[in-house]
Amino acid sequence: MKKTIKIDRYNQKILAILHLTADLTNVELAEQVNLSPSACFQRVKALKEAGYFRTFHADINLEQICEHVFAYMEFTLEDNSLAARRKFLADIHNIPEIMDCMQLSGDIDYISFCCFADIQALNAMCDRLTGSSQYAIKKLTTRIVLERAKFFLGYPLEKLKWRDEMKVDDEE
Repeated sequence: MKKTIKIDRYNQKILAILHLTADLTNVELAEQVNLSPSACFQRVKALKEAGYFRTFHADINLEQICEHVFAYMEFTLEDNSLAARRKFLADIHNIPEIMDCMQLSGDIDYISFCCFADIQALNAMCDRLTGSSQYAIKKLTTRIVLERAKFFLGYPLEKLKWRDEMKVDDEE
């Protein structure tokens, strides 16, 4: 049985607000959305259960607390079959310094945004990745971030086309 959640204006507003300020209390969110705290809580709970929120986290100011190096890694694989891609992604998933991994069209297969303690750690990871047949990497290019001129401050939800409902498995 499928459960349907309508993305009405209240749910849109809840998603847009929590997307940028997830540390609000339920009472604060309810005031901003113009709902009772109980109704707001039930909507947030339903949105969570339906999978609209992946995680909640805090954006930490790394510049203030630790030394680090940001870099992009561009991967071209030896074999682009489904099995090889799945193996590569499973292996990459277990490396915490590789924070995201996106498949691209064009002359590279994947690009990842990474964070390392220093250049030596970045180089060691590149050597590990290219030196092992486990990863099946044909080519690895790194691009060190010199300056972050703009930080991710949330998706431009107000500029995107909203879907009005999402079907999820009913667990009841």
